[in-house]
Amino acid sequence: MMIPRFFCPFPLHPGATVELAAEATHHALKVLRVGAGDTAILFDGRGGQWQAVLNPAGKSLRATLTAFEDSDPEPPLLLTLVQGLPASDKMDFVVQKAVELGVVRIQPVAARRSVIRLSGERAERRVEHWRNIAIAACEQCGRNRIPAVAPILDLPQYLGIAARENALRFVCAPGAAGSLRDLKAPEGSVSLLVGPEGGFEEGELLAARAAGFEPIRLGPRVLRTETAGIGAVAAMMALWGDW
Repeated sequence: MMIPRFFCPFPLHPGATVELAAEATHHALKVLRVGAGDTAILFDGRGGQWQAVLNPAGKSLRATLTAFEDSDPEPPLLLTLVQGLPASDKMDFVVQKAVELGVVRIQPVAARRSVIRLSGERAERRVEHWRNIAIAACEQCGRNRIPAVAPILDLPQYLGIAARENALRFVCAPGAAGSLRDLKAPEGSVSLLVGPEGGFEEGELLAARAAGFEPIRLGPRVLRTETAGIGAVAAMMALWGDW
C-alpha cells in the first residue's frame, strides 16, 4: 500500500505539528481509515516533501513532521498546455492527466467553437475546481509543485499575451505539414495550443500563426479535444522530457 500524500496550503517547517484540511481529513479518516501512528507524506508546493506521523483527534487529524525529503520529480521540459474549453466535465480529465504527465501550467481559453461559456463568478468557481483537481493529481502522482491553472481567457486575449512571451509555441492542427518528430529538442519553455470540440476556425488558426504558433499534426487520425492535448504532452515528454 502506498503511503498517502496530502497537500498543505501553508509553509511547512521542521518538527511542526499541523492540522490537515477538512477534505484531506475526511479522505484519510473515512476512506483510508488511518489510525494513530500511521505515516503520511505532506508537501506545501514549494518543492520537496515531509514524512509525518498522523494522530487523529476526534473529527480532526494532526500530522507531526519528522523528516524532510528533497524530492522534486519535475520534468526538464517546461510545458504549458493551452486548452480550448471543452464541453461537460472533459476539462476535469484534461487537467488531471496533464498534471500527471508533467505540465507546469494550464491555460484555459474560450474559442468560437467552445460549447461552454463561463464568466464572472461561474468562471472563478470552475477555475478553483480545476485547481483542486490539480492538487489531487499531485497528491496521487508524486509531484511536490502544483502546476498553475490560470484564469480563463478569450483566445484573442491569450494570443496577444503569448505573442510577447519568449516560448516555443505550437498549435494542434490536423493536416499540418509538420509533426513533433520533425522538430529539434527545445531549449526553453514550450506552449501547446489545443482547440475545443470542432477545432479552431480558420481565422483563429491564422491569428495563432500570427502570434508565433507553429501548426503541428498528431498523426494521420483526428483526435478528440480531450485526447489531442494529452497525447501531444505524452509525446513531448517522451521526446524531450524525462520519460
